[in-house]
Amino acid sequence: MSIKQLWSRKFLGNRYILWLLFITNLLGTVYGYIWYGNQLKYTWQEGLIWQLIFVPDSPTASLFFTIALLLLLYPPRRMLGMLAQQLIEALAVVTSVKYGIWAVAIIFAGQWQGDVLVWQDWMLVVSHTAMAVEALLYVRLFHFRRAALAVAIAWTLINDTVDYTFGLYPWLPSVLQDDLGAVEIFTFSLTLFSGLLAWIAWRFARKGHALR
Repeated sequence: MSIKQLWSRKFLGNRYILWLLFITNLLGTVYGYIWYGNQLKYTWQEGLIWQLIFVPDSPTASLFFTIALLLLLYPPRRMLGMLAQQLIEALAVVTSVKYGIWAVAIIFAGQWQGDVLVWQDWMLVVSHTAMAVEALLYVRLFHFRRAALAVAIAWTLINDTVDYTFGLYPWLPSVLQDDLGAVEIFTFSLTLFSGLLAWIAWRFARKGHALR
């Protein structure tokens, strides 16, 4: 199948494809929250309940995308639901691209500094790459506007700030602990890059739709 066919609204909007991706992403989301289990437990035991929402970054991104797929299958009819859909879609794109790239970059940065990769690492590389790719592909079917995109970028920057102010960032490979400053700069920069990439994909999708 060509890239053009993959990009087509007919293929992406096929209900069988949507259901397949919904189920796959839902299972991945559940696995992701289990993966963060120890960090969530530690945060809870420390009594920092308000911080729990900021701990599981990738699973929450996957959750946004999973809900966005469900809303494509069952579109909301009321204005409030449509506005919520736009925000969820914008959050899905920005966070899926951001944490998809982030996880892969951190895994290979750890390997470059001597970390030995195991099969789980390769599984994470494949799944997080898919997160970023599918989010950009589905911009073509999403309904969000610039305001929702701006809110999504702002929320992700707030998440970054909480992560690196209170030490809630995803646990890093031990070899990268002395590079925390560089990781923090990369993380904030990647949020802005992901927002820009989402905007470019949005503009491209709107242009393509206008030409149909």
